[in-house]
Amino acid sequence: MFCEIIVNVNLFETRIAILEDDKLVELFAEKKEKELIVGNIYKGIVKNVLPGMGAAFIDIGLARTAFLHFKDIDPNTLAPAKRKIFNKRDSSLINKILQPNQEIIVQIKKDPIGKKGARVTGRLSIPGKFLVLMPNQKKIAISRKINSSKEKDRIKQILENLKEEEDGLIVRTDTEGITEDDFEQEYTGLNKTWKLVEKQIKYAKNLSCIYDENDLSFTLVRDLFNSSVKRLVVDDKKLRQRIISRLKNITPELVDRIEYYNEDSPIFDAYGIENEITTIFNSRISLPSGGNITIEQTEALVAIDINTGSFIGSGHYEETIERTNIEAAIEIARQIRLRDLCGIMVIDFIDMRSDESKENVFNAFRKAMKSDRAKNKVFPFSQLGLVEISRKRSRPSLLLSYSEQCPYCHGTGRLMSRDSITIQISRWLQRAGYFIQNDPLKIYAHKNVIGFIESNPDIFKDTKNKIDFLIDPKIEPDEFRVVSAKTNKDITLNYSLSKS
Repeated sequence: MFCEIIVNVNLFETRIAILEDDKLVELFAEKKEKELIVGNIYKGIVKNVLPGMGAAFIDIGLARTAFLHFKDIDPNTLAPAKRKIFNKRDSSLINKILQPNQEIIVQIKKDPIGKKGARVTGRLSIPGKFLVLMPNQKKIAISRKINSSKEKDRIKQILENLKEEEDGLIVRTDTEGITEDDFEQEYTGLNKTWKLVEKQIKYAKNLSCIYDENDLSFTLVRDLFNSSVKRLVVDDKKLRQRIISRLKNITPELVDRIEYYNEDSPIFDAYGIENEITTIFNSRISLPSGGNITIEQTEALVAIDINTGSFIGSGHYEETIERTNIEAAIEIARQIRLRDLCGIMVIDFIDMRSDESKENVFNAFRKAMKSDRAKNKVFPFSQLGLVEISRKRSRPSLLLSYSEQCPYCHGTGRLMSRDSITIQISRWLQRAGYFIQNDPLKIYAHKNVIGFIESNPDIFKDTKNKIDFLIDPKIEPDEFRVVSAKTNKDITLNYSLSKS
């Protein structure tokens, strides 16, 4: 399998696409006004303690208080008397451990979602490419995906001799086969980072972030770019240089795989990614055979339905259904990764009479889900003929990142957000730039989009055309029109991805 990472940097947004055999399987979007906070460490204040819930709400300086459950308290940071209370494992005793206005250090486990505040933990960790440092935890835990007992013993022996007694370490899967020098270099860096965090814990003001792990170059090197990736292409020189600087200290042999994209057309257009992104917001996905999949996402769960559509097959009915279901299973696994669907998912495959057919479909789906880096569990067919999946959420879904509540339907549907429309306009101008050089333009959009553009004029600072941004009271909030000021003709579709 040929795996590559394509990175598109915009003034307002950075996107990372992972392709496997030229097919988009994962997409990450980081917006300037929606910065990621998972993994960040904060110095907060206990706001409320609720024994009935076995939890506390922590003020860390964000819009909503964060949620800390009893089980996420780190007993190693407690005084001996409170540690005894914690060891009783009775969450209703949380008010004996935490009190309002108490200072506390916590780390974000989950981003705020909707009306819910962030989920936090007192068990701090500093992640690296090969190791995760767990201060005050002492133990060494090795990834289950490292199967060799000999390799596990080798790693454990190296780390026992290397680490400080109080430090705990989690060994990542990519660690297999690396040298003692690599371990030492990584551990030294993580240990230095923790020492800086300790200083911040002591001297920083309350309600402040004392450790930010979401620098994009760090995330790329640590979580995404490994030996299985054949190349990484980025259209921003500064980000490329930051990635190279980090790689030189960790895996210098991968530096040659980094390429700089310096063409006129947008990088996601050149790799066919932009067209695929537009399908992420469609509830229906067509299958090559003629069948289709419908994905409905709600706050509680994700419902996925498969239909044969126009596919009638050329053989036995049961074979036709099995083939459609297997094709759908593989595509559903890709869509789960691509859309970052999380929580509880229910798949309603087309009914099959044969237990053998069900087993073939289930095995195909489970095999496809093994490529997913997020923790997930697939359950066999239920008595109702449904397959259930649980998948851990690590970031807000793309649907929530790229859309906002529709003021016309009061949340029953969603529209592209005004910042996403603004970025679409920017990409339209980049795409059309060669053909309409210096031509004056009129761009019509909804008043909310125009207001956003006026408050963020830097987005279009590199555009050579003279542009008048105008409100069109008849236009939809997620649309825009481009008119040539010379000819007064609408040229929107001339340089759009879809000209239908």
